[in-house]
Amino acid sequence: MMHAETADNPFDVRDRVVAFKRAMAPRRAALHKAFGEVTDHVRRAADRIQAEVAAGRSVIPEIAFADIRDGRVSDAAKAAIRKTGCAVVRGVYPEGVATAWFEEVGAYLDDNHYEALEIEKRSLDKYFSALKAGKPQIFNVYWSKPQVNARQGESLAVTRSFLDRLWRYEGAFDPDLQCAYADRVRRRAPGDKTLGLSPHMDAGTVERWIDPGYQRVYARVFEGDWRGYDPFDGRHRLETEEIPSAAVCHMFRTYQGWTALTRQGPRDGTLQLIPIAEGISYVLLRALEDDVAEDDLCGAAPGRALGVSPDWHADLLAAQVSIPEVMPGDTVWWHTDICHAVADEHAGKEYASVIYIGSAPDCAKNRAYLPRQKEAFLAGRSAPDFAPMDFEVDFKGRATLDDLTDLGRRQMGF
Repeated sequence: MMHAETADNPFDVRDRVVAFKRAMAPRRAALHKAFGEVTDHVRRAADRIQAEVAAGRSVIPEIAFADIRDGRVSDAAKAAIRKTGCAVVRGVYPEGVATAWFEEVGAYLDDNHYEALEIEKRSLDKYFSALKAGKPQIFNVYWSKPQVNARQGESLAVTRSFLDRLWRYEGAFDPDLQCAYADRVRRRAPGDKTLGLSPHMDAGTVERWIDPGYQRVYARVFEGDWRGYDPFDGRHRLETEEIPSAAVCHMFRTYQGWTALTRQGPRDGTLQLIPIAEGISYVLLRALEDDVAEDDLCGAAPGRALGVSPDWHADLLAAQVSIPEVMPGDTVWWHTDICHAVADEHAGKEYASVIYIGSAPDCAKNRAYLPRQKEAFLAGRSAPDFAPMDFEVDFKGRATLDDLTDLGRRQMGF
């Protein structure tokens, strides 16, 4: 339950929720009508998605990196990415390179006795605090050489530029230059049942309703014109302010993403997506219906991921699907407003491992984050957005300034 805001506790936002809902009251009829329309849209999309899956067809757009590189991606493929809000880009790195990175990350963790250190500090990581039992599956390292090399790869830069150009970016960000955003590594062991993450959206919870920047992003939705809302319009995205908390991203990401270091598919405890770009409109409008308490937003709480639950969002959850099988060197991308989850169990036979690398294009908001991240890199500390575990300060073999290419230096703000 959220509590009345006080100066001592910026996380108490109930008064702001009530104020927002009261400001929306004159539009109640239009918002209710819009919710009915978007619910119908989501139900039809979910039926279509499940029919495609039953027929053995992938509903996540898949494109080859070679087609991006050579300018051969069709308009239909681009439209599919904008419609679903996600994509698999295959062959961004050669399979042998990604497989070698997997081995190298494993050696880096073993050589530096990561697991023993991690047990001591696990309580610091609130975002994954439910993972207290068992071996770690998400590793709080940021500066291994494979991570740094994957982030600064020329082929990844080309991929992100292509994806960012699907946005309306004029006056908002530069789609052809990235700001590096250091994130972690997943190495999920076969049989693991500790890492399941229920359906959620990152990059703001209650903020999506009560923050003035987000109110401008979603202005059309809050006017009842959900069809007029463009999820790929970058204007106003840089004006949003997140409530500070561990593992809340303070950069603007056009897409979250990862690069596969191993083969993994639907049975391997990996990513699930709801590939409906308008799904955010359904979530925003659902919280404004009369059956939701005036001080509640369908359970959204500050400083957490925005949960999408069977109690409130069953229509949307009906469209949840696993990503298709991916190979080492393939990448997966999902728009910042796309609901995603991680399967409860890894029922496969091999590790399912990824390096988390999203797309954070060059803009004022992202450049402002780089100085603190740069200091963390040079000292081997945890990236600024994450729990300050600082494992790598004394790690042998971590990346240094000498490991950055010219592109890597630019992306890091050197």
